[in-house]
Amino acid sequence: MTGKADFAPEEWERVLQGPPTAGMIVITAQRGGTFRETFAMGKAYAEARQRHGESELLDEIASARPEVDHTRYRSPDDLRAHGLEHLREAVALLENKATPEEVDAYRKFVLSLADRVASAHREGDSAISEAEQTAINEISSALGGTSG
Repeated sequence: MTGKADFAPEEWERVLQGPPTAGMIVITAQRGGTFRETFAMGKAYAEARQRHGESELLDEIASARPEVDHTRYRSPDDLRAHGLEHLREAVALLENKATPEEVDAYRKFVLSLADRVASAHREGDSAISEAEQTAINEISSALGGTSG
């Protein structure tokens, strides 16, 4: 089992920032619904905490408060570019230190959180706007080979 102790502090911070960064990429993809979408991100963490015990790695990630320093990004495009790079770095760290099952669980958690955020606020006639779907596709690509 892989956990926080297996990572240097800056590595662990990178892993922790992945899920909320993905959520912020989706939130900033389309104007409107920010409160609902932010609330949905918090709910995704709460539900992950309820599944406690399935993965030590996810237990430790879900128990941390989701934080992203959005003030360090000049624009939504800057957030997206840097955020996608951070996701790639987090997955690379996990691939070096965690089991394939834990890496897959991390990818699924990040994508599930992104989907939940996108679905929290209806955009016209659809649950997920085209801009949000594009953001989710980019997040999925940054996370690499997901299964399931």
